[in-house]
Amino acid sequence: MPQILRRGLCAALFAAAVLPAAAQSHYPDRPVKLVVPYPPGGATDVIGRIVAQRLSTALGQQVVVDNRGGAGGNIGADLVAKAKPDGYTLLMGAMTSHSTMARLERGKLAYDLQKDLTAVQVVGYVPLVFVVHPSVPATSFQQLVSFAKANPKKLTYASSGAGAPQRMAVEMFRVQSGADMIHVPYKGSGPAMTDLVGGQVLMAAETVPAALQQIKAGKLRALAVTTPQRISMLADVPTVEESGWKGFEVVSTFGVMAPAGTPADVLARLNAEIGKIMQDPAAKEQFLQQGVYTLPPQTPPEAAGRLRAEMAKWSKVIDETGVKADD
Repeated sequence: MPQILRRGLCAALFAAAVLPAAAQSHYPDRPVKLVVPYPPGGATDVIGRIVAQRLSTALGQQVVVDNRGGAGGNIGADLVAKAKPDGYTLLMGAMTSHSTMARLERGKLAYDLQKDLTAVQVVGYVPLVFVVHPSVPATSFQQLVSFAKANPKKLTYASSGAGAPQRMAVEMFRVQSGADMIHVPYKGSGPAMTDLVGGQVLMAAETVPAALQQIKAGKLRALAVTTPQRISMLADVPTVEESGWKGFEVVSTFGVMAPAGTPADVLARLNAEIGKIMQDPAAKEQFLQQGVYTLPPQTPPEAAGRLRAEMAKWSKVIDETGVKADD
């Protein structure tokens, strides 16, 4: 074979061999779907839409929000867990809620949170605050503890679901204080806040964005936030730790996740772009207006570690409190 033909053939074979890698380097070359596993309007949906809007610009392709609510977030999470691992189907995960549901529904879920999904980037967290109806004779967290212990079964508390951080926070309070209280479950924060303001239920640990308006209007009394440090949105409200309960921390953490097996270079691209969004002052302010405090960017292994820590923490709390999925 003439030398020039041999060179041409080698060049063609080389081009064919590297084509998949070259094609992969152009990710994404079509729209990306970001599954929000809850109905429109909630915290996960709001966070997801901010991420989708800004990530669309960063990637040069539209990132489309797809709401797949139901089963405490498990329907949407299952859809992503079983999607093709190519970076075109992502999950806007409520990492805390997914972690609690993984333990509460252990053996019942059709997917494994740690084996079938991989954390791409942790976006931020939403703090919680202990609030009471003004009729409750407590103006501090310590007084709430004393009132709850001195009045068995008199203090009712609302929650927005068995696996929600709101429920977990009060269950931690109940077990650590030894108080005998009555749980009143609701289907979401909206109905819970309506009845709390109306006095049909007396206490809740609610996300700050859901309770803030009622606190400012004087319709609810804020006693303590569940973050390690005070927060800007309620700067005058002490933390639970300041109130004498060391190590009491409950926040609702959110992050983007992808199907396990997604190529490392795709994960790296997504991780880097979302990390840049979290460092953008304008994006931080946009999130804060929705009650979301952003976190410093993490590598994929660090994000995976955050998810493992969430699962370990809430498994321990669930075991200690005896909370059931159908409570």
